[in-house]
Amino acid sequence: MLILRSAALFVLAALLEIGGAWLVWQGVREHRGRLWAAGGVLALGAYGFVATFQPDAHFGRVLAAYGGIFVAGSILWGVVADGYRPDRWDITGALVCLAGMAVIMWAPRNG
Repeated sequence: MLILRSAALFVLAALLEIGGAWLVWQGVREHRGRLWAAGGVLALGAYGFVATFQPDAHFGRVLAAYGGIFVAGSILWGVVADGYRPDRWDITGALVCLAGMAVIMWAPRNG
């Protein structure tokens, strides 16, 4: 159950961080306006709190593991939101990052 909770928190963090950055990008680079950018800033701020709910107490471990989710989630976001077509190396890299995340976060540890 802890792994499911942890995974759900990682997904929520990715939605907030990647979505927030995308909203800022849209507001500034795509000239959609200040409200888009402001929404992005709020989402990025909310992202900052999500990691605190992870069951693991080690900040460095949680943020390092989240990096794998961020990489894979960013590629997926690009596919869904921008029509990006990842190649086999993008997908391979994302899978390597996800495997690293799983090892960092959920490997059995003594003590």
